Amino acid sequence: MRVILVAGTTRTAEIDGISAAGATRDLLLHTPSADAEILAYGETVRAPVTPVSPTGCPTPAVVTRAVRELLDFEVTVVDGGLARPTGAPTVSVGARPGRDIRESDPVQTAPGAFAAAREFGRSLPEDRVVVGETIPGGTTTAMATLRALGEDAIESTSSSLPENPLDLKARVVDAAFASSEIEPGQAAHNPELAVRFVGDPVLAVAAGLTAGALESGTEVVLGGGTQLLAVAALVRHAGVPRRATLATTTYLASDVPNVASAADALGLDLRISDPGFDADEAGPLSAYADGVAKEGAAMGGALSLADDAGRLGEVTEATRTVLDRVTDGEREGTTADGS
Repeated sequence: MRVILVAGTTRTAEIDGISAAGATRDLLLHTPSADAEILAYGETVRAPVTPVSPTGCPTPAVVTRAVRELLDFEVTVVDGGLARPTGAPTVSVGARPGRDIRESDPVQTAPGAFAAAREFGRSLPEDRVVVGETIPGGTTTAMATLRALGEDAIESTSSSLPENPLDLKARVVDAAFASSEIEPGQAAHNPELAVRFVGDPVLAVAAGLTAGALESGTEVVLGGGTQLLAVAALVRHAGVPRRATLATTTYLASDVPNVASAADALGLDLRISDPGFDADEAGPLSAYADGVAKEGAAMGGALSLADDAGRLGEVTEATRTVLDRVTDGEREGTTADGS
C-alpha cells in the first residue's frame, strides 16, 4: 500500500479569510512543504514552522503520519506546484505554483502537469494507492473548477475554517470567471482547460495521477473531501469511468451533507471514518470535532486504512505522540531571537 501526497500552492490562499491552513498568510505558503516533511520523516526538517490554524489546530499531516507509523505504508510526495522548498523527496511532473484565480490564466502548467502525472499514475507498481492533497485555498479553486466543468452535484465545497466563508468564496469564483477565457460549464470534457483557467496545480496533478492509475487497473482511494470530489470530476471528464473510493472524515461529512450523493454521482464508493477526536484524551486534536481543518494531507484515506486494519482506536494516542515530537522539535530549533 502506498499513500501519494500531492503538495502545492495557489496564491488564492492569500485572500484574507479564505483558508485556515496556516497561522498567517505568509506561513500558508510553507504548509504543503511542511506537510510533506511530516509525512516523510515524522517531523519538519527544512520548513520553518509546523502548520497550524490561526486557532492552533494542528495540520492533518500529523494524523496521516501517525497512521503511517501504525501501519508502515509507503509514501510518495508529488510536487504539485510547491512555492517553498521541502526537505521531503518529491516526484516532479512539471507543475508550478498557481496564481490567484482572479488573475487571467492562473495555472499555465496545468495541461503539461496533467499529462505527465497521468503517465506517472500508469506506471505505479502497486495494486492499490491512496491519493491525497495539501494546498491551502484549495476548496475555493475546487469550487471554481467544478463550475467550469458544469458539475452541480456539489452545492458547495468544505472549508478548513469552522464557519465556511461561502459568500467570500462565491465572490472569488465569480471574479475568476470574469477574468477568465471560459464560462461556467464551458470546460466540460476538457479537464485541463478547467484547471488552467480557474483551478490550481494540485488538482491538475492529482487528477492526472488518478486517471493514469485507474487506466492501468490500480485501485484508487481518494483520501480527502470536496477537493478530491473535484479530482474525481476531472477524471470523469477525462473519459475515465472506472470506479474509485472516496475516503473522508466524519468532520467533513458533517460539513458537506450531500457528500454521499455527490460521490455517487461521480461513481465513487464512500468511506467515512471517525477517529474520535472529541474524546477527553484528544487534547489539541479536539479542534477537529469543533469544525477546524476537517480533512487534508490524505487524512481520510489514512484513517480508512487504520479502520481496515482494526486500529482506528489507536490513532488518537499515536497522533498525540507525533504531534509532541513535531512541536518539541520546533521548539528546539528556535533560537532566542525567534529565528
